[in-house]
Amino acid sequence: MLLTSFDPFAEFDRRAQRALGATGSGRPHAAIRMDAIRRADDVELRFDLPGIDPATIEVTVDRGMLSVSAKRSEEYAEGEKPFIRERVMGSFARRVRLSDTVDADNIEAGFDAGVLTVRIPVQEQAKARKVEVRTDAKAEIAA
Repeated sequence: MLLTSFDPFAEFDRRAQRALGATGSGRPHAAIRMDAIRRADDVELRFDLPGIDPATIEVTVDRGMLSVSAKRSEEYAEGEKPFIRERVMGSFARRVRLSDTVDADNIEAGFDAGVLTVRIPVQEQAKARKVEVRTDAKAEIAA
């Protein structure tokens, strides 16, 4: 596997949400939803960030860990008081552990229509290659 999702507090959050109906802050747990697509030359991660100001998005890579964070601020003017509030405000984050086979120096990111797309190239030695199968009677496989 080329990457794994890493959230050290996921089990704690699940238990807190089960016990309290929310995280300790009283707000629903907010997570960035992600799809990962593997292709021959790269891995593409797509993060849903609807309604997020692109200026608040940060993508960093440090010691094999890709981190994505963003913020959604309160949008209410003075004198406005929401009576239904389902949209989650505040900070969002997601961390993904990268494999040693990806080219972390050439990661690219773009944001369009509420979707952050992160393209992670795969190093040449990690790409699939065809292995020749010898058919002569004396073909030996070195151990």
